Amino acid sequence: MMNHAGRTYRFLLAAAVLMATWCHATAQVDPQFTQYWAVPAYYNPSAAGNTDFIHITGGSKLQWVGIKHAPMTFLIAADMPFKFLNKRWGTGIVLQRESMGLYRSMQAGAQLAWKKRILRGTLSVGVQAGMLNETFKGTDIFIPDDDDAHDPSDDAIPKNDVTGNAFDLNAGVMFTHKWFWVGASCTHITSPSVTLKAEGEEEKYYEFDAGRTFYLMGGSNIPIKNTLFEIQPSFLVKTDTKFFQAEVTARVRYNRFLSAGVGYRLNDAVSAMIGAEFKNFFLGYAFDYPMSAINKATTGSHEVFISYNVKLDLREKNKNHQKCIRLL
Repeated sequence: MMNHAGRTYRFLLAAAVLMATWCHATAQVDPQFTQYWAVPAYYNPSAAGNTDFIHITGGSKLQWVGIKHAPMTFLIAADMPFKFLNKRWGTGIVLQRESMGLYRSMQAGAQLAWKKRILRGTLSVGVQAGMLNETFKGTDIFIPDDDDAHDPSDDAIPKNDVTGNAFDLNAGVMFTHKWFWVGASCTHITSPSVTLKAEGEEEKYYEFDAGRTFYLMGGSNIPIKNTLFEIQPSFLVKTDTKFFQAEVTARVRYNRFLSAGVGYRLNDAVSAMIGAEFKNFFLGYAFDYPMSAINKATTGSHEVFISYNVKLDLREKNKNHQKCIRLL
């Protein structure tokens, strides 16, 4: 009898095949990071340049450990503020890659955000333009002889590796205050359609549609009076108008050095996280445990983020000077 991991792998393979059919396949391509609060610019380009730092972040998520070919995601992002025409702006770059079975996805984008002081806070409006790449490893498809669900001669199943690119556009708005932040954004605004085809083949092609996704996210920093502790609640809500997901997180930080927290993703998983800040570095780890039946085949998901900050001095008299300082 096939075990749970085997059945799940068959499901992932079938799902990947369905995404590479003659008809349009619409899907969400944004991975869900448990430490979303550490990379807000990934979901909302208006967050680029919201601090006085050159902020560089790298991270990885290994999902559903124990299931062969389960999703693996890698992210590199960097952003910084700058002044132009006596106005404050932010700029950044994002590179994200995800693999799941025979499916590969990569997003790359450049960000620009406009800043304005208002209501004792800062209003940011940002856009991100870039590229979406989709790849399917058709040469690695294996269909057992006793598989009644798939026909090896079916033209809907690629026999070769197919790949394609499309222009991608994101936009968002965010308001940051001394005590809280909140933002709304939309990714894949144009719902880009990626045409996948094998090199040298002109007749056969497959299409993948990246679904437009809306996000609402926010958080706060609440100091506990007469202590070195701070409470940092946050939330993330996303929808493509058909699918809805919500996540809430509660963290406690001590002396701006150590932090720990828990999270809950609606009908999906519970999570625990820890973090440490030292000088201009941050290291965070999160563990997710699924609440669905898939927990019979996996021990959970692991996520690690590391970031580095360089302080910038945007004053005109010293605009080219920079130095490293402790994280705020």
